[in-house]
Amino acid sequence: MKALLSLTAGLALLVAIPQVTHAQIATPAASPKSVVQQRVGLTDVTITYSRPSLKGRAAFGASSPLAPLGKRWRTGANATTTIKFSDDVTLEGKKVPAGEYGIYTIPNTAEWTVVISKNTKQGADVDGFKDADNVASFTVKPYKTATKVETFTINFSDLTPATANVDMVWATTGAKFKVTTDVDPKVMAQIDEKVVKNATPNANDLAAAAVYYYDNNKDLKQALTWIQKANEKDPKFWNVHTEAKIRMKMKDYKGAAAAAEQSKKLALASTPPNTDYAKMNDDLVAETKKPAAK
Repeated sequence: MKALLSLTAGLALLVAIPQVTHAQIATPAASPKSVVQQRVGLTDVTITYSRPSLKGRAAFGASSPLAPLGKRWRTGANATTTIKFSDDVTLEGKKVPAGEYGIYTIPNTAEWTVVISKNTKQGADVDGFKDADNVASFTVKPYKTATKVETFTINFSDLTPATANVDMVWATTGAKFKVTTDVDPKVMAQIDEKVVKNATPNANDLAAAAVYYYDNNKDLKQALTWIQKANEKDPKFWNVHTEAKIRMKMKDYKGAAAAAEQSKKLALASTPPNTDYAKMNDDLVAETKKPAAK
């Protein structure tokens, strides 16, 4: 009985003693991880990288401890810098399928070599790099930055409806490469499905199709037909303004002026009144009068 009581007491004591855990102390990383994402056209581009800082050291020099000239660099710190595409893209003229890849660079004074690799796990072991893993390789010209950049930065710049530049900047040097996406076939497929082959397309799809045709210099007569259908039942001032722009591009100056006046009236009658659109319509009406004055 004594033994049983001792065992019970011992178990109770163990339960009462708080359990000690040894969690690792969390401290800020010297080169913190960063994720930047940009939609280019209809394609999502995601870059994951670690950002080293100069801290008094040199980058892109012959003997740089960070990113020496003429040597392969993981384009950041820690793990391999990766770039992920949700669709097929073109990088500086080179086709790259959808997927995730490592970005490696070889900085030089006159040009940088950029390598897109299937290997996303190489990390600092750039000497173990295998050319067989290359998906694309191209050269770009570096440029001097206006100010010194302390922490290595990758961002997106020079966006258009179908392209963007991936811009890599550090110290007083930058280098960028162009990402081009295949937008037109995707948009045209949607227009075909939702507008062309749809017996009852809604006003939003009709207007979107018209705007796309206008912006991309496609069939303006078709664009006008679509925007007129969108405006038949419930004209919105922004859609009527689109009609005015299409007519202006078709050199139907009288029709453009009439549509602009209607758009202005609708804009000022909205709650609150949209004076920005009213001014845009006034400007468009003024443009319609210039050809007659010549």
